[in-house]
Amino acid sequence: MTRTKRRVGIVLFQLGGPDTLEAIEPFLYNLFCDPDIIDFPFARIGRKPLAKLISTTRARKVQHHYATIGGGSPIRKHTERQARALEEELRNQGIDAVCFVAMRYWHPFTREAIEELRAAKCDEVVLLPLYPQHSATTTGSSLNEWRRLFCDDVPVHSVGAFYRNATYLDAVVEKVNEALARFAVPERSEIVFSAHSLPMSVIEKGDPYQRQIEETVQLLMERGGWSNPHRLCYQSKVGASRWLQPSLHQTLRQLAAEQVHEMCVVPVAFVSDHVETLGEIDHEAREQAHRLGIRQFEMSAGLNDSPRFIQALAQIVQEALGKAVRSVIPIRGTGRQLAEPEYAAAAGLD
Repeated sequence: MTRTKRRVGIVLFQLGGPDTLEAIEPFLYNLFCDPDIIDFPFARIGRKPLAKLISTTRARKVQHHYATIGGGSPIRKHTERQARALEEELRNQGIDAVCFVAMRYWHPFTREAIEELRAAKCDEVVLLPLYPQHSATTTGSSLNEWRRLFCDDVPVHSVGAFYRNATYLDAVVEKVNEALARFAVPERSEIVFSAHSLPMSVIEKGDPYQRQIEETVQLLMERGGWSNPHRLCYQSKVGASRWLQPSLHQTLRQLAAEQVHEMCVVPVAFVSDHVETLGEIDHEAREQAHRLGIRQFEMSAGLNDSPRFIQALAQIVQEALGKAVRSVIPIRGTGRQLAEPEYAAAAGLD
């Protein structure tokens, strides 16, 4: 049977996560072998021994996080659900879309996604990193791995940072409002935005991640219309080097010292629930907050496959293909508006 539509392959990139407790150490080894994560003089010689040391040590430290959330990361499940929902949304819009999941450090790896993509005989490809903000350690690493493995003669479109997308922001606001509704007096709680931390050495090289996280918080507060006090912190630090501060643990202690008794944590850099949200925030940080005397601790749920988020992804893919009506939001203080195709340029990524 002859196809009349061009088939579009959409590759959803994520870091991935160990699906069993036994997979934690090899997952971490893959992560710390990544040259976009570990880079230092003579790294080609020392990276693998260092990765082995860190992964062995770190696996013991984080095993309890995975144990508390069922013995493995749910990120593959959530990403595959996002892929199927996005596929359906785009097909309803008249696009012959086939979505693939490419995890950076655990199955299904990028090479596995490429094999599936080739078998689907797609006419063009959209690369969709599921990181709202850009960093060389996330989007950069995923795309670098793609470029190392894929050299087929097929048109490829790449999506940049999408934290400015209006529908994406609405999807996050929706989840925050659901969490705030659990407080007796929602406007009295402190909103704590938590993002994955990065080494300062990465930021000092010009990585835009911190700036984009701060702007995301600003855009969300404006779009949500909340009068709540709010602050930003970072989580998941590894090692003794300088990382983005303050940490989530420091922030909890500060809130307790300020006699704050109600707080709502918003995971602002993640689009799926996984160990950083379910383990570090909803379990470990919750316990710490209660020990410190914080009476009510809530966390906004991950976007996962929420309909509004899937709509946002469909808009972003349409923009990459040059077919969608542009949705724009104002850039504060500039008097102009920004459309999705300009995101990379505005973020300094072009």
